[in-house]
Amino acid sequence: MKTLLKGGTVVSGSGLIQADVLMDEGKIQAVEAGIRDEEAELIDVTGKLLFPGFIDAHTHFDLHVAGTVTADDFETGTKAALSGGTTMIIDFATQYQGETLEKALENWHKKADGNASCDYGFHLAISDWNPSISKELEEIVAGGVTSFKLYMTYDEMYLNDKKIYQVLKRLKEVGGIAGIHCENMGLIEALVEEEKAKGNLSVSSHKKTRPAAVEAEAIGRLLKIAGLADAPVIIVHLSSGEGYQEVKYARERGQEIYLETCPQYLLLNESVYDLPGFEGSKYVISPTIKKEKDSTRLWNALLKNHIQTIATDHCSFTTSQKAAGKEDFTKIPNGMPGVESRPVLIYSFGVLEHNLKLEQMCRVLSENPAKLYGVYPQKGAIAPGSDGDIVVWDPEVQWTMSVENQVANVDYCPFEGTSVKGKAELVFLKGCLAAKDGKVVLEKTGSYVPRKSRMEL
Repeated sequence: MKTLLKGGTVVSGSGLIQADVLMDEGKIQAVEAGIRDEEAELIDVTGKLLFPGFIDAHTHFDLHVAGTVTADDFETGTKAALSGGTTMIIDFATQYQGETLEKALENWHKKADGNASCDYGFHLAISDWNPSISKELEEIVAGGVTSFKLYMTYDEMYLNDKKIYQVLKRLKEVGGIAGIHCENMGLIEALVEEEKAKGNLSVSSHKKTRPAAVEAEAIGRLLKIAGLADAPVIIVHLSSGEGYQEVKYARERGQEIYLETCPQYLLLNESVYDLPGFEGSKYVISPTIKKEKDSTRLWNALLKNHIQTIATDHCSFTTSQKAAGKEDFTKIPNGMPGVESRPVLIYSFGVLEHNLKLEQMCRVLSENPAKLYGVYPQKGAIAPGSDGDIVVWDPEVQWTMSVENQVANVDYCPFEGTSVKGKAELVFLKGCLAAKDGKVVLEKTGSYVPRKSRMEL
């Protein structure tokens, strides 16, 4: 069935135009002023902004971790994403020790296929590196998984410097790219031992054991390794000004580095860990939320286009799951929700308060992730031939964020009581209306999207 969106403002990474948009058979057919089509369902979107469907390239759904399983699986997590305007997520398929990469992908397809309400792809998190895995990478990339995750911390996922160097070299050969979680595991362990020796087991110790220097050291080391491997890298969930400084140095050396940050690092500060009682556990994530000066530095970098994408690292746990660490902060599952709130937070606090341009919002939430992760222009664009993934954004509506109007399967909202402006009024997925006013109206029609190698940003 044809759908004609008439009278809106189409936003792209390069500008805004007044244009109508015609969709049919899942694709955008035309983008121009004055479209007429008697067969199409006409929707008046005068005064609204039309964004290409937002892409969250950093989620953890149905993940077994810290002795539990994340509160959101692919059914609830993708509904939450879609409700806020995100039409594609890229989740981390984890290769556990002893598994092939193909087995890890198979495991994640079983979790996602038939359950997703938005489109999806997978990164592959590599935990086991050996010659057979190195050989397997070529067919994995050729099969449509072109991005990978490496961890510089966590016992079960940690790769040492030698292995990181070897992975990066191999990925360059086969046309893949790695996103890296950068924290110095040894320093974290030492700082945790110090806190425990003092009897400090409360939530507030979390920030003390993962200060900015822990991230900055790991970023600096990674970038030296990447330089030797002559390979591009993505720094995921950048949280600190110190870490950003390491990136600036490496970029001055001519290295190709892409940066991702998250709303929590832009909008919150480490005082959340000093909230009364056990409230701070809701914000126990890694890397930690840093100081206000770090947020300021990240905003400045974002406004200068030095940060390429904003994702969420959505890794949700209920308050009862968080309670596992009530007597020992190291046992609190690390992660928080965010997949549905990213667009409104960036519009309200980025566009309206920090003078982020609408074009920049489009780039960091949609166009850049589509290019970086190999799905552009199928995704990330409102153009003839692109998928009919469109967010009709009402820039004027004002509302208050609360667990009561949240879709994610978690019993708290990290931004409870926050007044925001703007909302995904209508969300189209492959040409069909899939969400309206924050409610999903079309479930489980999400498709797996194979990806190509990255494009230039």
